[in-house]
Amino acid sequence: MYYGYYDTSFIVLLPAIIFTFICQARITNAYRTYSNIRNSKNITGAQAARIMMDANGLSGVAINVLNGGNSLTNFYDPKSKSLNLSREVYNSPSIASVCIACHEVGHAIQDAQHYLPLAFRNGIVPVVNLTQMASWPLIFIGLVVSYSSPYGSLMFLIGVGCFLFVILFHLVTLPVEFNASNRALEQMRVLGLVNEEDYTGSRAVLRAAAMTYVAALATAVASLLRVFMIAGRRR
Repeated sequence: MYYGYYDTSFIVLLPAIIFTFICQARITNAYRTYSNIRNSKNITGAQAARIMMDANGLSGVAINVLNGGNSLTNFYDPKSKSLNLSREVYNSPSIASVCIACHEVGHAIQDAQHYLPLAFRNGIVPVVNLTQMASWPLIFIGLVVSYSSPYGSLMFLIGVGCFLFVILFHLVTLPVEFNASNRALEQMRVLGLVNEEDYTGSRAVLRAAAMTYVAALATAVASLLRVFMIAGRRR
């Protein structure tokens, strides 16, 4: 009976999984399309990032090349105050490379301006790393032993509480990422880094990338709802 219900509860998660696949396909397609189109200024991602950072008083922020990872592995490190770009984004003069690099500069600007959602997200990262590892073992062990031990329900609730921190992280990530993309698009126009075709392509890439964060939140929420359904049926 438990396994039959387990399969039924998967229906809650299925829309989020489908949505995630769609979002991943969109970002892959957008990146593949605009990584093969040279930007109008013929500048690389690293050059665009340097121009944007210098224009915003961030000349001290270093730009590093990542040897590992894929072309979409790019990030700003608030601890070392450095921009870290994949080799392809760093060296390529494509529309995709420029907008991705500028998006990461958006995070650097957020950090410099003490953008509250970014500061909050960075502050809860250590807690989220811990609770993410602990949540699922506590939830499942709590479900298994809830019949035989009064501590099972307590473990389950602690696990749920831990997972709520993960959902909170995904939730606060949305304004951080959307704001960084909006900053990038605005600055690219103000600084003359794009023409209209470049801007259209950049917006397509960044919007597709942003939706992957929406999908991550949707999957996390659906996973928790599924857990509650399983727990309810086992009572």
